[in-house]
Amino acid sequence: MKDLPIHLQKYIVDQNYKRYTPVDQAVWRYVLRQLKRFLSTHAHESYLTGLSATGIETEQIPSIEQISKRLEHFGWRALPVSGFIPPAAFMELQSLSVLPIACDMRSMDHLLYTPAPDIVHEAAGHAPILAYRPYADYLKKYALVAKKAIVSKDDLAVYEAIRELSDIKENPQSTPEQIARSGEKLKKATKSISHTSEASQLSRMNWWTAEYGLIGDINSPKIFGAGLLSSVGESKWCLSDKVKKIPLTIDCIKQTYDITEPQPQLFVAKDFDHLSQVLEDLAKTMAFQTGGSSALNKLKLSSVVNTVELDSGLQISGVLKDFSIDSKNEPYYLQFDGPSQICYKDHELDGHSNQYHSQGYGTPLGEIVSHNINELKKLIGQMIEVEYASGVIISGLLKKVSSVTDKAAVITFGNAICQKSQKVFFLPEWGDFDVCTGLKVVSCYAGPADRASFGETDDFVAAVVPSHTKTKAQEKLYSHYQKVRSFRQSQRAQETDFQELFLQLSRECPNEWLLFVELSEISYQNEYNQNFRKMIVFHLEKIKEEHPELTQLINDGLELVNKSL
Repeated sequence: MKDLPIHLQKYIVDQNYKRYTPVDQAVWRYVLRQLKRFLSTHAHESYLTGLSATGIETEQIPSIEQISKRLEHFGWRALPVSGFIPPAAFMELQSLSVLPIACDMRSMDHLLYTPAPDIVHEAAGHAPILAYRPYADYLKKYALVAKKAIVSKDDLAVYEAIRELSDIKENPQSTPEQIARSGEKLKKATKSISHTSEASQLSRMNWWTAEYGLIGDINSPKIFGAGLLSSVGESKWCLSDKVKKIPLTIDCIKQTYDITEPQPQLFVAKDFDHLSQVLEDLAKTMAFQTGGSSALNKLKLSSVVNTVELDSGLQISGVLKDFSIDSKNEPYYLQFDGPSQICYKDHELDGHSNQYHSQGYGTPLGEIVSHNINELKKLIGQMIEVEYASGVIISGLLKKVSSVTDKAAVITFGNAICQKSQKVFFLPEWGDFDVCTGLKVVSCYAGPADRASFGETDDFVAAVVPSHTKTKAQEKLYSHYQKVRSFRQSQRAQETDFQELFLQLSRECPNEWLLFVELSEISYQNEYNQNFRKMIVFHLEKIKEEHPELTQLINDGLELVNKSL
């Protein structure tokens, strides 16, 4: 972890394997058995081999450290995080070939589908297919593009609302009122979105590919998206006629999604090369490749810290407040609001931190027609007038010319006035005027150029899923699950002890369907008395009668009683 950039280290947590309860282990086992059964024929061919290659087993929740060791053979590693982390952080980690794995475990209530990231989704969904080189290469390309995507304040508000709602929904102690309030907060945040940012577009593409993507023939596609690979319910639902299948194109970024609900339509890629082509089509439209006024417009709308890169190589990071353009729609003056930073090749220049430029920063762009850099160096200490091709004129005391390269320099004026005709950009009482050389804006992208030096930004807030206090009733239930788990693993289990355990559970937790599904499996595999096995199945039938919503879960569990997956 220490080799990660400082701003990413705060998201890495301790997996703390001991916190997984026997219920967690039982849920993991049930989900993985169901997934392996269905996905053996319906997932992309790389999935099952990837499970084996990454060391992910059915019988117990995996160690993220052990997954990481396996992934290193494929040029990746895994690190534990808690719940949702900001999309910008997630993408930057992936761009560094790090798979963030949420070490939280879904509850029994969300066994088929969870609205929050968990170890089933990350470990059983994302990790296995990373062992397949064509997909891993695509994901790396995607992350490198996505981390450049410009985010907006509206995006950050929606992210916070989604994270809160998913945490509340996953918390078994949450009340309907809390869920409703959180849901309203998300609706309000979503309605407040003023425009679709690049980050939103990349998020949609990620959702319809890496999370909920299908691949192959449009009429009989295979599953490769981690959201589907880790959801028993949606892995079956997604291939039915009830879900519309659409050929994947760049238009997928126009389709919104609800992270807390099953998806009504999905996109199908022909193959992984097709994925890369759609990504390339999208990247060509983004500000980091287009530059110019269109890119600056995206920054101005975002209202968060981003970076403008000039053709000289100088980078200016901050919140772009405004910019001026000429008759050819070329920008000739940039104005940033609040703390700003000047960098070159992602390294902050000495004396140009966001503490120094704490009140904002502005600079003219374009060709200087009155002097060249070498001439200016000879005029240090003199009152001069510098004229740009755009008509911008700077008058003041030339104090310093700090050259980085032949093209990149910061020119510092004291007692300066910067204006074009009647429009004033800078006045003497504002302090020294530091001007960046550069003819045009070649790229605009998310976040500060030197994030370690810039410090915290709004898009990199860390939060941890709160732990829940265990009640006495829960502790007792956990002990029951542990007894069943221990019984299944025992090599010397006696049938009389097993029958006694069944009777005890029938009295003390008669509606814990998963316990009785596991008892049925143990009874079958140990070839216990057939009549007694029928008693367990009869008990499960009673649960189905009283709780019909559990019928499919129980039936699916019983189908695997005589199978070893």
